[in-house]
Amino acid sequence: MEVQEIADMLTSRSQTVSVAEADTCGLVGYLFSTVPGSSRWFPGGIIAYTGGLKQKVLGVSDELYESKGTVSPEMAKAMAAGARNLTGTDYAVSVTGIAGPTGGRSGLPIGTFYIGVAGPDGLEVAERIHTDTGDRDGNKRQAAEAVIALLGKQLSGD
Repeated sequence: MEVQEIADMLTSRSQTVSVAEADTCGLVGYLFSTVPGSSRWFPGGIIAYTGGLKQKVLGVSDELYESKGTVSPEMAKAMAAGARNLTGTDYAVSVTGIAGPTGGRSGLPIGTFYIGVAGPDGLEVAERIHTDTGDRDGNKRQAAEAVIALLGKQLSGD
């Protein structure tokens, strides 16, 4: 799904979305901002790359961090829920993963990402995706595009 389609759906419903990004470091937010008038439906978000920001800013529990790690479906859900709570948006999306070229502490293969959406009525969804571009920037871009597609899927009810 294209960002313009996301923008149109959110605008027509008078709804908003925020982001919580780890390894994409703001790429999802950047892609949202490419649509003119995006400030009507996208106020911003959090880049929680390292340094305990997932816990300190997004409210992820230390127990979740220790038991499930930074790259997990539980973390993606918690990051999205934390961004939604922090910003007061209708929806929030998240992404955490291993962009490469070296692996992280998780032991997961390079290109493994968990993406998430939190929204109204208790919506909390996470999906595992795998990118295989062989390139750090390519992996980040594919992960960001997957986040947008997941949000679009939730908004359209697919």
